[in-house]
Amino acid sequence: MTRTAQYDLAVIGAGIIGAATALYLVEAGKRVALIDAKGLAMEASFGNAGALAFAEILPMAAPGLTRRALKWFIDPLGPLSIPPAYAPRIAPWLLRLLRAGRADRYQAGIEAQSRMMTLAGSEMDALLARTGLADMVHHDGALELYETRQAFEASMAGARQREAHGIALRHVQGEELAALQPGLAKRFAYGTFLPGWRTVSDPHVLARSIGEAALAHGAVFLKDRVTHIATRDGGVAVTLRDGQSVQAAQIVVAAGAWSHQLARQMGDRIPLETERGYNTTLPSGAFDVRRQLTFGEHGFVVTPLDCGLRIGGAVELGGLQRPPDFRRAQAMLQKAQAFLPGLNAAGGTQWMGFRPSLPDTLPVIGHSTRHPAVIYAFGHGHLGLTQSAATARIVRDLVLGRPPAIPIEAYRPDRFQLL
Repeated sequence: MTRTAQYDLAVIGAGIIGAATALYLVEAGKRVALIDAKGLAMEASFGNAGALAFAEILPMAAPGLTRRALKWFIDPLGPLSIPPAYAPRIAPWLLRLLRAGRADRYQAGIEAQSRMMTLAGSEMDALLARTGLADMVHHDGALELYETRQAFEASMAGARQREAHGIALRHVQGEELAALQPGLAKRFAYGTFLPGWRTVSDPHVLARSIGEAALAHGAVFLKDRVTHIATRDGGVAVTLRDGQSVQAAQIVVAAGAWSHQLARQMGDRIPLETERGYNTTLPSGAFDVRRQLTFGEHGFVVTPLDCGLRIGGAVELGGLQRPPDFRRAQAMLQKAQAFLPGLNAAGGTQWMGFRPSLPDTLPVIGHSTRHPAVIYAFGHGHLGLTQSAATARIVRDLVLGRPPAIPIEAYRPDRFQLL
C-alpha cells in the first residue's frame, strides 16, 4: 500500500546545492524532506576540485571559443572533448553555447556571474560560521600558470574583467613565481596569483557536513530515487521508487545532472548537458603543492586536500549513459608529472563525476514556468560548491515570498527560449 508523508518542502537532490538549500529552509522553520538515491553528497559533490572559486566570473562561452574548441576537439584526451557518437545529440546545446559567446551576451553573463559570486562569498562565510565549519576553508589563493608569453597575454582580457569587478590578482614571474610554487617545471614562466581564492580541506566532507546540519535542524532524509512528480491542488506529489508518496506544498529540484529530466515532467525543456569531469587523487605527500594550481591551457587543476593531492578537470560532453573513459584521468596525471617534476604518481584513486552544465555557464534558479510550486536550482557546472550558499539564499527568499537577495532575471528557467 502506498504511504504518504507530508512536508512544506521536498528538496530533490542531496548534493551541495540541495544540502545547503535544505539547511536554509529548515532554519526558516520549514518542514523539509531531502531526497537522494545515493546519499548525502555522493555525486559531483563527492569528488570535485574543492575550490571556492569566487573569482571565476568568466563564462565558458566566450568570443573566440569556436577557434579554440576546434583545436581541442582534435585531441580526444584534451581539455574539451565530445565522443563522436554523441555529437549529433549535443549539437543544439553547442549552438546555444556559441550564441552565448557573442560579445553582448558574454558581457551580460559576466555581470550576472559577478553578482552571484558577490552573494556567494558573503553567504558562504555566514553559512560556515553558523555551522562551525569555517576551519575547513584554506585561504591560500590560487596560481594560474602559463607556458608562453602568447598564452599569458591572451589571458589579459579576462584579468581586466576580473579587476573591473573588484577581484584582486597579481601577475608573477621569476623568483616570485617560484616562491609561490617551488619545484614547478621551468617551462612555466608566467603566472597570475589570485589571493582571494579559497579551497576546502575536503569537498565531500564539507558537503556532507552541511547536509548533516540540515538533518540536525529537523530535515528528514529519504534515500530513494524520485520516479515522478506531479502538481496537485495545494502542492506537489513526489513518487519514489519504493512506492512512497511525498506530498509537499513546494518542491525544489536540485538534482544536478539529472534535473532536466524532472523539469521535463513539469513541461519545462531546459538545455542541460553533462560535463563529465575526471580526476586522480594521490596520497598526501605526493608533492608539496602550496595552493591550487591551474594549468588552463591543459584544462586541469591540482589541489592539495586533506584526503590527498587531487589532479583533475577537463570537460567531456558525453551525457549520463556512456561508461567512463579513465584515459582522460591518466592523461592529466601524466601531464602533472611533467609539470611538477618529482611528483609521485603511485597509489592514486580515479574518479569520474557528472557536472550539470548550461550553455551560458549560469545556473537555473527560479519557479517553473508552468507550476509555481516547483522551484529549480541546478545547472551550476563547475561552480556548485562555490555558489551553493547563494543559491540556497535565493531559494529561501522565493519560498518565503521575499524579494531575492540579487536580481535573478539572468537565471530564469525560460531564458533559453530567447536564444
